[in-house]
Amino acid sequence: MKKEKWVVLLCVLFIATSNIFSSCKKSNGGTDPVTPPTDTTTVNPQVDPPLANTIGFFLDDWQPVNFTVPSSFTNTTAPAVSGITVTVDRSNVITKIPRSIAGNNANLWMGQFVTEPSLMDHITTLHPHIIRFPGGSISDVFFWNAQPNTPPADAPAQLVQANGTTTNAGYWYGKNTASWTFSVDNYYSMLQQTGNQGMITINYGYARYGTGVNPVAAAAHLAADWVRYDNGRTRYWEIGNENFGEWEAGYRINTAINQDGQPEFLTGQLYGQHFKVFADSMRKAAQEIGKTIYIGAVTSESDPLSWWTNTARTWNTGLFTGAGSFPDYYIVHNYYTNFQTNANATEILATPQAVTGTMMDYVKQSISTAGLTQKPVVLNEWNIFSTGSKQAVSHINGLHAVLVLGESLKNKFGMTSRWDLANGWDNGNDHGMFNNGDEPDAVPKWNPRPAYYHMYFFQKYLGDRLVSSTSSAADIVSYASSFTSGETAVALVNKSADSKSVEVKIQNFRKGSRFYWYTLTGGGDNGEFSRKTLVNGITSSFAAGGPENYKNIGPNSASTTNGIRVTVPGRAAVFLVVAKQ
Repeated sequence: MKKEKWVVLLCVLFIATSNIFSSCKKSNGGTDPVTPPTDTTTVNPQVDPPLANTIGFFLDDWQPVNFTVPSSFTNTTAPAVSGITVTVDRSNVITKIPRSIAGNNANLWMGQFVTEPSLMDHITTLHPHIIRFPGGSISDVFFWNAQPNTPPADAPAQLVQANGTTTNAGYWYGKNTASWTFSVDNYYSMLQQTGNQGMITINYGYARYGTGVNPVAAAAHLAADWVRYDNGRTRYWEIGNENFGEWEAGYRINTAINQDGQPEFLTGQLYGQHFKVFADSMRKAAQEIGKTIYIGAVTSESDPLSWWTNTARTWNTGLFTGAGSFPDYYIVHNYYTNFQTNANATEILATPQAVTGTMMDYVKQSISTAGLTQKPVVLNEWNIFSTGSKQAVSHINGLHAVLVLGESLKNKFGMTSRWDLANGWDNGNDHGMFNNGDEPDAVPKWNPRPAYYHMYFFQKYLGDRLVSSTSSAADIVSYASSFTSGETAVALVNKSADSKSVEVKIQNFRKGSRFYWYTLTGGGDNGEFSRKTLVNGITSSFAAGGPENYKNIGPNSASTTNGIRVTVPGRAAVFLVVAKQ
């Protein structure tokens, strides 16, 4: 080869090498680091575990998730050192992630909100995937196809309370189009407009307090008619709501006007027997129209306590005896903290890890003891019961939401559904994710609360498979996931009040040159229960909530060359994604 050709070849090699290791500018002024040499780490491939029977058909609509590399970010220097390590094993898949993991609840007192563009936009953006309806206890006094003030002829004007007194029934009606309530047809419209699916709670109480010759058949027929009207739009149905509770319509009935010999107090076994009648009627209706539905049974979530009623104490054993294998899935509710106590942040943030796994273990053991096959388990109402310091509307409740979702994934729940989209201010004891219009301090109607931002960013940086992760510090809780497109995500929650530096080490993964993250912190108002959430330092211009432009905030980013390290401020969350090589 001639000398001139050697010179040309050497020049080409030099230019190519320089291009590989040179820096390039991003549109926002951020600078990419020198690209690291090719990572030769040995990577064990991911192997999906067998489908967990506690998730089951809730994974039928699973979809792969691909990460989109941000086009704009804030270039940041990662901490030089860290005292805490989170170790992720990307090859160790715990479960595929059901799309139904972060559902929510609508209710009948939110108004006909399909005409509220800001709320509809927030729901569309959050995409809970499943939105339950028509509510909790109100379901047992709801007649889905009735005009206002026209209940069925066999629905009594008064219902018996737990203490034996009677009160006006206070029925609700699905064809009520008044502005203050929410009609069945607008529920379907909301789902269609926001791209979500439904979960419908059937009126079981009517099977108890109905005064006809066969109230169970009448209530089951009403439920089957809803299945026909629904015409396949809804896959998931449940019979009743917390019917073991003395607060539910039908828990206690007036036996003098009952015609089929039912006892005064409901039992789990009677509910189970009635469940079979409902399920049979509803499945026949679905078969007639060529649709598939799944029907869930109300289940107690924990060991009985001494002060519980006999109905509650014996609920699960009775349910499994009475219903046998008829339920398609089992339903639990949990409000985690002690009822109406003024709990502090430490107490609240300790509950998701302590309670979620115990709850799943209890249900699984109850089913096993009954000799029945394990089936999907859903947590379709959850929040906190803490009151007195505006805990429910606080940034701390947002952190609690992240922990509940993460623990529910680890414990393989098929679905969760937070209570609820909107409720009532009640001096800050409001479970609503959005301000229903009664929040003080000139906060606008439908303004999102902190929990909204936490659940949005948790899902934004969540892949399609949960993988194992462990933290070297109890105060730093981690949940890791992988994207089908190759990236790895980690959610970090700092339960302590002190800032922590954390290094994330990922096994069986060849990392790319950058990682990206969002940091969510509380504001300086209302002590440890701030009504505000800051996203990468940006917050609301109002007295509560988060940044109005949350969808357009770019992540922070840093080079992976010297490790994947972030600062997690006290009582804060970080959601990060590490690029693939």
